[in-house]
This record gives sequence, structure tokens and C-alpha cells, in this order.
Amino acid sequence: MNHTKMTIKGDKFYINGELTYSEIDGCPYRGLLMNARFIQGIYDDKTGRERYSRFGKSFDPDQNTDELIESLPEWYQAGLRAFTVGLQGGGPCFTIPLDSIDNNPYGSDGKNLDQAYLSRLARLIDAADRQGMVVIVSLFYGVQSMYLTDDDAVEQAVTNICRWLKDRDDKNVIIEAANEHNISAFECHKVLSQENGILRLMEIAKKESGGLPVGCSGTGGYFSERIAKASDVILIHGNAQSRNLLYNLIKKAKAIQPARPIVVNEDSQALSQMKVTFQNGVSWGYYNNMTKQEPPTVWGITKGEDAYFALRMQEYLTGKQSDLPFEDQFYLQGLEKDMAYEGKRFIRLASLYPEQIDYVEFYRDGILYEQAYDDPFVINFIENWWQGPVTGIESGEEWKAVVHLRDGKIIEKRTIAE
Repeated sequence: MNHTKMTIKGDKFYINGELTYSEIDGCPYRGLLMNARFIQGIYDDKTGRERYSRFGKSFDPDQNTDELIESLPEWYQAGLRAFTVGLQGGGPCFTIPLDSIDNNPYGSDGKNLDQAYLSRLARLIDAADRQGMVVIVSLFYGVQSMYLTDDDAVEQAVTNICRWLKDRDDKNVIIEAANEHNISAFECHKVLSQENGILRLMEIAKKESGGLPVGCSGTGGYFSERIAKASDVILIHGNAQSRNLLYNLIKKAKAIQPARPIVVNEDSQALSQMKVTFQNGVSWGYYNNMTKQEPPTVWGITKGEDAYFALRMQEYLTGKQSDLPFEDQFYLQGLEKDMAYEGKRFIRLASLYPEQIDYVEFYRDGILYEQAYDDPFVINFIENWWQGPVTGIESGEEWKAVVHLRDGKIIEKRTIAE
């Protein structure tokens, strides 16, 4: 189809010969590639789909992909120009044991690509192509690599999927050799867990795909100079990083010469991180485990965190501040109907401008339950992308977030658990 031809010049992205966002008058961030982690876009689980009948929906892999495709125009309008999708998906990290999932499309020897996965990926890449978007295709996900017998099987899987991409002749694809290759779950394969192995896989991917841009990510804060130098696009993650630590990571990536694009293709719902990347000419990737990584996913721009991300992205790209009323710039999230799973809820105070918040107090039926001091402002904070659940919430409970702003103002948001 090739409606969308992505090219790279220096550290900038071009679409059909023009810097990205050239269609936005006065955009100061042309050449970036704002993106989101839609890693479950072609997800399935061979152990059974029944446990994904939750959150008021049932799960069907084709419907899941089709609903993501339907959401792309809305996301494009908000400024998104790329998303990451995983051939082995990602973890529904808050709710399901990752080692209980079988989401491997390669077979045990890497030779038998699952045609149903390929069909879904093809539809998704084609839809992105029509929309003017880039797809970052992530080849391997930690625990799912255990289904491949050995390193030879991993290399064979890379060869086969990249030959498939070459045969399609896609021009809107970036290859991520592995998602966070340095995590312990990859240690069963040296070719995935060690630098030399990743360099080998990147070389295979580049050759067999016909020259598609290639990169590989590590965990939040991780940086490999050797991998970065071998990358066409330097992929980094901002998980668990403060703004200053993210800045330090970006400085390392910017030291690589010649210059090439730097893309954070996974961070968190901590919107204050965006300023660090925009100010340093780096593309940022929105990652929200609850709204976008727990199948069955609602792929559109949902109320709260998704909507605030979309608005902030538009603000940066257009230079025009949102006219959203002040009261609507805060949302107590996680207590909506059907959002409990096995008695667990994940409660947070979403905000359009989290930078203006000093701290948040959460009250449960009038009794102080928890305080939060970092963006994102969640109950049971672990890291900026990760929180623990609240259990035992009954329908009809009143929850209140008392938001203390840095200018001394206080705003309250109340909701009743459904």
C-alpha cells in the first residue's frame, strides 16, 4: 500500500518526505514521533481466553485488533504518530501471572509463524499506513521467550518474521529486536539477554527485512552504548525514572554519533515526564498498564489518564493551551463500573497538569486511607508505571481525593464505587 513512507535524516523522522507534524502550523517539535505502547494489539493466549472475560467485555483476538484499528483516527487527531505492538505481546502486569500466558506466535523452533497472528499484524500495519502512522514492531517479550527451544530458534524466528515484513514491503515499520532485553526473563537465551546476542539479532533483522530501521530497548534507565551505536533508532524506556534520571538517560543517547532519532517507546502515565523529552528533542511513549495493557482493552481515548495525555500532547505540538475547565482537569480513576478484577481495584488521581500538584490525600468513606506524593498520584505507589491494588471495596463506598496544589489551593474529587 505504502501511503506512509517513513524515512530518517539525522535525528529527525520524515513522513512522505516532510518532517513529522509539518501539517501543524508553527509546531516547534517537527521531526518527533509521539507514540504509545499498544503492545497487546495482536494479543492472544493459547492457555485459554476465558479469564479475559472481564471489565465488562469478552475477549476475542480479532475483535481486539479491529477495535485498535478503529481507534487510530482519534489518536492521530490527538497527535500520536506511532505505536508499539508486540508479536509476543506484553504483560497484563497487574492482574495475571505472566508465566501462565502462552502468547508465542513463532512455534518452539522459530520456523512456524502463526498465520492468525500474521493476519492481525498485517491488518494493523495496513491501517496505520492508511492513517499516516508508524508501527514499532517488537519481536520478543521476556517470559514468552521460554517457548523458543534455544538461541537457534530465536534467530530463526527473527529471520522468518523479518522476511515476512520484507515481502510485504512496508515503509512505516520500525523493528524493536526485544522489549527490555536485559530483564531476567530473557536469561534463558544468551542471544536475547547479552549485548553480543542482541547485536546479532539486530544484524539479522536489518538484513532479512530489507533494511527496515532497527533498535532494541532495555529497562528504565538502562543504556548500552554498543546497542545504541548499532541502532537506526535509539529506543529507551523511562519506567521508574525521575525526570532528572530520564534526562541523564537522554544525555547518554545524545552522545552517540552520528546523531539518530531517540524514541522513548515506553514510560508511564506520568505526564510530567513529557517536558523532559520535548525540551530535548526526543519522542515520548505513553504507557498505561491499566487502560492499555490489560486485555480486553478499550483502545480509544478513555476518560482520565488517556484523555489528559492526548490533551497535553496537543498542547505541546500546537502551542495552544487546553480550554478544559479547571474542575475537569482532575479525575478520580479506577472506581468505575466493571473495573474490579478478583476484588482488586487500582485507584489513582489523574490530572491534566500533575506538575501543579504537591500531594494527594485519598479518603475511603471519610477516613484517610493513603497519601501520594509523586506523579502519577496513585494508591499503593511502587514505581511511576506500577501500583498495588486496593481490595475489598464494596459498591456504594464513597471515595474522595483531596488534591493539594503547589500554589496552596485545594480541590476535592469524589466518586461512589460502582
